[in-house]
Formats: sequence, structure tokens, C-alpha cells
Amino acid sequence: MAGTLLVDGAVLLVGILLLYVGAELLVAAASALALSHGVKAATVGVTIVAFATTAPELFVSATGALTASDGIALGNIVGSNIANIGLVLGASALVRPLEVDDKTLYQHGPFMFAAAVALVVLGMDGRIAAFDGVVLLALLAGFTAYLYRKSQESEVALPEDVEMDEGATTAGLREYVTLVGAIVLLLAGSRALILGGRGVLSAWGFGDLFIGLTVIAFGTSVPELATSLVSAIRGEAGFSIGNVVGSNIYNVLAVIGVVAVLVPISVSSATVGYEFPVMLGFTVVALASMAFGDRITRVEGAGLVAGYAGFVYFLLP
Repeated sequence: MAGTLLVDGAVLLVGILLLYVGAELLVAAASALALSHGVKAATVGVTIVAFATTAPELFVSATGALTASDGIALGNIVGSNIANIGLVLGASALVRPLEVDDKTLYQHGPFMFAAAVALVVLGMDGRIAAFDGVVLLALLAGFTAYLYRKSQESEVALPEDVEMDEGATTAGLREYVTLVGAIVLLLAGSRALILGGRGVLSAWGFGDLFIGLTVIAFGTSVPELATSLVSAIRGEAGFSIGNVVGSNIYNVLAVIGVVAVLVPISVSSATVGYEFPVMLGFTVVALASMAFGDRITRVEGAGLVAGYAGFVYFLLP
């Protein structure tokens, strides 16, 4: 058993690494290609980059739903959204208090709350079906159109720590090869993460929902964690906060929307009674911390991290 656990653990780590590298390459290639076709840098930031940085969650959730269990897909997104706030935002605030950008709070914050509420409401009947997925994708289209309009009106905070070069007007074969390679890495990383994470935790008796909520959710949140921590160290709080807010919106609207259209997602009573309320609670606490003060302090960051640790602890059987 020890040998099998070591192999599964190695596969899990390889999966996380491949997802991280694949996401970084996808952002770079997609951004360069969009800029080369005359798309404004700000528009790329709030559309192409936002979609690309949600790729790990999308690939893992879709692969999990199609090849393993829809519990992995739902657990991945709910767990990722909780981890983004509790772990990513909390750890970033611990590194350095985060100054809150009013544009991020008042323009994007309501959409993060609305996305969380929509997921809970649609899942209350125990199933997120194809029609529900279409509803989420329609909300995504509305959100993206809103971002596009705002990006045309004025300078907006990018949802990720990505520098856009307005002068980049050409893209060649290398960008297309990089794009294809990034997708291959994401596919391979998704499969490795699911196989490794499932192998490690299944050996200890954990179910697919727990696996999705913890190990797989953490694995797909690694790009957000790395980006936010680096941004906090550099003093670029706007990127750290925008990273979390944008990721949580796209996780629900894009990932759950796409997966539900492909494969109906079952929602257990335990998820309705525990994971959904916790996700909503973290969302409200994050928005309240941003609204009632001009920064997220280290104390608040410590509280978020402690809350995430408590969430994982109460998941244990």
C-alpha cells in the first residue's frame, strides 16, 4: 500500500505542476494572439486572460465529470471558491495587508455574490442540469459583455497579475504551438491530478466529493495562489483581490455552466446543508471585509486562513 501511495502522490504532484505550467502558457499564448489581432490590452485582460486562468478548474471538472464522478466536478468548484477566499486571499493578506480597489469591489464584487447565490439556488433541487448550465452561461455572457463595455470606457483592473504590452501586434507559429501545448499540458495535468488525488485519498476511505473539495480544489487553485502571493509581495493588492474575485465568478459561471451542459451534476443533501452555506459565508465575509475598511488586514487574513482550516477539518469523517 505504501508503494501505491507514493506513486499516487507523485502523480498528484506532477498533475499540479502540469496544470500550473499549462495555465501560464495558455495565458501568454492567448493574450499574444488576441493582441496581435487588434484587441485592446484591457479587453484582453478582462476576457481572454480571465477565461484562460480558469482553465485548470474547467479541464479538471470536465475530465472528472466525464471519466470519474460529477462529485469531483462540483467539489472542485465549491472547494476552489472557498480556497480562493480562505487560503489565497487570506494568505496574501498575511504577507501584506491588501488595499481595496473600489472598482473591483463595486463593479465585480456583486457578480461574485450573484454567481455564488445562483449556484446555490440552481442546486437546491439536488441537480444542476443542462438548462441550469445554460442559465449560468447566459449570466457569464452578460458579465463578459459588462466587462468589455467597462474596458472600452476606461482603464480597468485586470483580474490577474498579467502585464499587457500594447505594442505587441504580431504573433507567429510559436504562439499557436504554445497554445496547443498548453492545452495538452492542461489535459494531462487534469488527468494526473484526478488519478493521483483519487488514489491517495481513496486509499484512506474518502469519497469523491471530499476529494474534489480538498486536494483537487487546492491543486486547481495553485495558479491563483502563486499569482496572488507574488502580487502581495510586490505590493500590487489590486491584482491579488481581483484575481480571487474574477476566478470565483468564472469558476461558477463558466466551469459549472459548461460541465452541466455536458453532464448533469448531482448535488447531495450534505452539499446543500454544509458546503453551499460555507461558500456563501466566505463570499459574504470577503465582501464585507473589503467594504467596511480600506484594506484587508493581517488579522482578517489570519481569520480567513483559520476559517479555511476549520472548513477542511469539519469535512473529515
